[in-house]
Amino acid sequence: MATRSLAAAHLLLLLSVGTASGYQYEEDSVGRTFFLQHDLYPGSKMTLHFTLASPGAPSLPRARADSIPFTSTKIPEILSLFSIPSNSPAAAAVRRTLAECEAPPVPGVKAQRCATSSESMVDFAASNLGTRAIHPGTTRVIGKKGEEGAATPRQAYVVQSVTPLPVVGRDMVACHAMPYPYAVFGCHTTTAAVFAVALAGADGARVEALAACHKDATPGIPWPTYQKLGITPGTVAVCHFLPQDGKLWMRK
Repeated sequence: MATRSLAAAHLLLLLSVGTASGYQYEEDSVGRTFFLQHDLYPGSKMTLHFTLASPGAPSLPRARADSIPFTSTKIPEILSLFSIPSNSPAAAAVRRTLAECEAPPVPGVKAQRCATSSESMVDFAASNLGTRAIHPGTTRVIGKKGEEGAATPRQAYVVQSVTPLPVVGRDMVACHAMPYPYAVFGCHTTTAAVFAVALAGADGARVEALAACHKDATPGIPWPTYQKLGITPGTVAVCHFLPQDGKLWMRK
C-alpha cells in the first residue's frame, strides 16, 4: 500500500508540473509561435521558448493503458485511481485533456486521435500514412550546460542552418504530448513542408529543431495570427517549430 501511495504521489507531482508547462505551451511556446517561411534562413533571429509539456510522464504498455478508463464519464474513477484531488489543478488538466480528446474532429483535418500508448500512436500514424515504413521527426534541445531535453527560457536564437527534408506526398501525422498522469499524445494528420533547423540560443543552448511550414489555411493556426503576419490564409506558407515533446511521423 505504501509503495502504491508513493507512486500515486509521484504521478500527481508529474501531472502538476505538466499542467503548468501545458499553459506555457498554449501561451508562448514554439508550438504557438508562427512566422513566415521566407524568414527562415541562416543568420535570421527569432525569440523562442522551448518547453516540455509533460516532463517525466511515464509511458505505459498498450495492455496496461487500455485497462485504464479514458473517458470523461469515468473522471471520478480516474482521479481516484491516481489519488488526484478533484478540485486540484491536476484534476482540471485531466478533465481538459479528456474534453479535447472527445471533441469532434477539427474542420480541415482528415483524422485525429488521442493515443494512450506508443503502440497506438504508431498504429494511428501507420494507418493514416498507408504504410508501417514510417519514422518520427523530433526537436532536440541541448541546454547551456549540455543537458539534453532541457526546457529553456524565452530568449533570442540565431538560425545557423536550414535543411529541407524530403516528405513523401507531404502528408504527415503530428503528435503532441498532453497533460495526463501517463503519456498521452494528441495526434492528427497534417500537410506541410518540413525543414531541419539548427539554432543557437543567447544563453548558449543549442537546438536541432523541426520546422513545419503550411501553405494551406491550417486549422491549428488562429485567424489573429494571419492578421498579425499581414497575410491571407492559403497565400503564403506559415511556419512553426515542433515542440521537443512532439513527434512528426513521416514515410521513410
